[in-house]
Amino acid sequence: MTDLSLFPITRKWPARHPERIQLYSLPTPNGVKVSIMLEETGLPYEPHLVSFDSNDQTSPEFLSLNPNNKIPAIIDPNGPDGKPLPLFESGAILIYLADKSERFMPQDRAGRYETIQWLMFQMGGIGPMFGQLGFFNKFAGKDYEDKRPRDRYVAESKRLLAVLNQRLAQRQWIMGDTYTIADIATFPWVRNLIGFYEAGDLVGIADFPHVTRALAAFLARPAVAKGLTIPQRG
Repeated sequence: MTDLSLFPITRKWPARHPERIQLYSLPTPNGVKVSIMLEETGLPYEPHLVSFDSNDQTSPEFLSLNPNNKIPAIIDPNGPDGKPLPLFESGAILIYLADKSERFMPQDRAGRYETIQWLMFQMGGIGPMFGQLGFFNKFAGKDYEDKRPRDRYVAESKRLLAVLNQRLAQRQWIMGDTYTIADIATFPWVRNLIGFYEAGDLVGIADFPHVTRALAAFLARPAVAKGLTIPQRG
């Protein structure tokens, strides 16, 4: 039996199945990237809800795993060389799980790096920009009389959607006919932008038909439908 007691986070979130990958997360766009990936690969895992309502992400136990106090994070009890591996940052976790499962990542080196390139496009562009637009459109920022900050992120979100739309114009998925971690990383954010953030009309989502077509295909996948609800909110 794998012993995870050396990880302080397991004191707050005890592992009922320590032989499985331990997932510490919340069903946000970044969080569901990993739960979807785990569902897609079939790797055994145990989810733990990190509640922002009670500031779980700033608890000493969570910070012992991710000092950047962001979800998701994992512990794989069967990491490289058979040793437990703690890991944070959703993009890094996706790459790791793709390598572990040998799925959703091209096996040729050129294809691998191109996939990572589009993963970084999501991490550095789509995620931060869509998130800022959400703040200024739906949350505290909506009360600002000066709409220039919001409009700045609207313009940048439109630009990013145009890049993605052009990429998908002649492809089923971001990397072509093959579904990869680039798609798993990107489409939860597109879904959130036009759903939870209520910014579809603001960015003119109808002007990006290849994006909406790929989003629909993404949401139709059973593993995606399940992963979007994991961990279940209390």
